[in-house]
Amino acid sequence: MIETQQVRTVHVAVYDTLADWEASYLTARVNNPAWQRSPGTVRVRTIGRTLDPVTTMGGLRVLPDLSVHEVDPVTSAMLVLPGADAWETEAGLPWAAELAARFRAAGTPVAAICGATRGLARAGLLDGVRHTSSAPAYLTATGYAGADGYVEADVVNDGGLITAGPLEPIPFAREALAVLDLYEPAVLDAWFRLFNDHDPSGLAGLTPAGASA
Repeated sequence: MIETQQVRTVHVAVYDTLADWEASYLTARVNNPAWQRSPGTVRVRTIGRTLDPVTTMGGLRVLPDLSVHEVDPVTSAMLVLPGADAWETEAGLPWAAELAARFRAAGTPVAAICGATRGLARAGLLDGVRHTSSAPAYLTATGYAGADGYVEADVVNDGGLITAGPLEPIPFAREALAVLDLYEPAVLDAWFRLFNDHDPSGLAGLTPAGASA
C-alpha cells in the first residue's frame, strides 16, 4: 500500500444471531487485497451496540471493533447490515436501524440483506426508494409505506442503498464491491462468473492478478 493513500473503512454491524454467510463474500473480498485496484486501501471494522461480544447464528463469538457511538458515517466507505433472527423480533434492532439512518443522512452507502431489509422497512428507510428483500409480504407485514418501490430482483441499488434477499449473498457482494470500486469491471465480472455462476472461464480473468481465490 502506498503510504499517501487513505485507508477506507467498510463498517459491518454485528449482533447476536447474525447470519454468518450473508455478508461473508463481501467482507472476505474487502479484506483480501488480491485483484483489487489499490490493494490494502480498504479494510473491515465491526460495529456493535456496545463493545461486548456477540454470538452469530453459527455460534461464532465476535468482539466488535467499535461501539455504535464511536462511528462517524461521514468518514466511512459503507455500512453493511447482515440479516439476523434479532431483526425478526417485535423490537428488532433499533440501534442498527438508527445507525443506518445516520449513514443515509450522511450520503454514505448502506448495504442490507435479508432480515436487515425488514428493519430498514420498519424504520421507514425503504419508503420512496427502489428495493428488494425476501418477498413483498415479508416487508408489507411491517406496515411500511414503501411497497410501491419493491422490485423482484436478486439485488437492488437505489442511490447507494443496496438491498438483497437471503439467498443472494454473492449478488449482494458484487453490487457492494461495485459501489466501493475495488476492482476493474472485468475482474469483478470474472469473480462473479466463477463464484456465482460456477463458470470456470471466470478463473482466467482472475489468475493474471497473481493471487489465489
